[in-house]
Amino acid sequence: MKKWNLLLIGLLIYGQSLTAQTLLSNYVKYFGTATYATKQLILTRQFQRNDSLFYVCINPQNIDTYILPAQQLTNQQASTWPLLVQTFKQSAYIQAIEAAYNNAKMLQDAGVKHGDQQDKGISLTIDLCPSHKPLDRVIFSSLINEFKNIQKPVPVALSLTGRFLLTHSEDIAWLKNLEKMGDINITWINHTYNHRCSPNIPLRENFLLEPNTDVNFEILGTEVAMIQAGLLPSAFFRFPGLVSDQKVLDKVISYGLIPVGSDAWLAKGQAIHNGSIVLIHGNGNEPVGVKDFIKLLQTEKKKVLQKQWLLYDLRQNLEQEFEQ
Repeated sequence: MKKWNLLLIGLLIYGQSLTAQTLLSNYVKYFGTATYATKQLILTRQFQRNDSLFYVCINPQNIDTYILPAQQLTNQQASTWPLLVQTFKQSAYIQAIEAAYNNAKMLQDAGVKHGDQQDKGISLTIDLCPSHKPLDRVIFSSLINEFKNIQKPVPVALSLTGRFLLTHSEDIAWLKNLEKMGDINITWINHTYNHRCSPNIPLRENFLLEPNTDVNFEILGTEVAMIQAGLLPSAFFRFPGLVSDQKVLDKVISYGLIPVGSDAWLAKGQAIHNGSIVLIHGNGNEPVGVKDFIKLLQTEKKKVLQKQWLLYDLRQNLEQEFEQ
């Protein structure tokens, strides 16, 4: 309870207007199914806003998420995660979950690491870990400039931590305005609330594997912070430092989240291929990765203009990969 009180204090510091329209309560993991506008959806979270009941829902076919009031849903039924996995096993959502589960052996970079390798382009993921430095806005201005008249909005996936959200209100407002203007389309990835990191501790006891870590808070606390800030949580999760083990990966999947790794972390010199999930940091702490990505945009400029090298929405990339 203490941590959730701290979350509300942080939101007040962040400057969000906690009016009766935005206050959330009883935010919990919940599994079920329902119909909305002829679409069958999977329910993954339940919460109250004022006296109304709401659900976070996922379309299993295209991995889109929605926040919907219970009164707009029909044919609602409670379920269990194992039953949902079995029922929707042919969907892109569950196949991505299964692929992430099957890539759980490695200490670093478990989860889904690439999408459709037939795509002539990549999916860009930008990690926003806790930082005292401002957002690297040059990434977004470069994207918008290079892809103008080719792709609008430009799809990007931002891996967001709760602590970055609380300390970068102006940067978040700037990103939301770019999206409002139709320049970018953001998929918000859960990157945990605290993103704890101890430089001198072995990886097997570091990041989310740190002893006594409250995984429930790291996941749900981040989602609450996103929703309070007017952001829509996606079905994706990225491990801090890309570090995990089988136990914590199973735990994350049990929340209905798809762990997303990367086969092209630019600051580490990893090569990019068609369908790659590219990783850079936009929190001011990885200038090498940012520089390499801007250089990549310039190198591929001719292909971009010919529409032979594009940016793909992470959801679209995985939908095409797992529904072939």
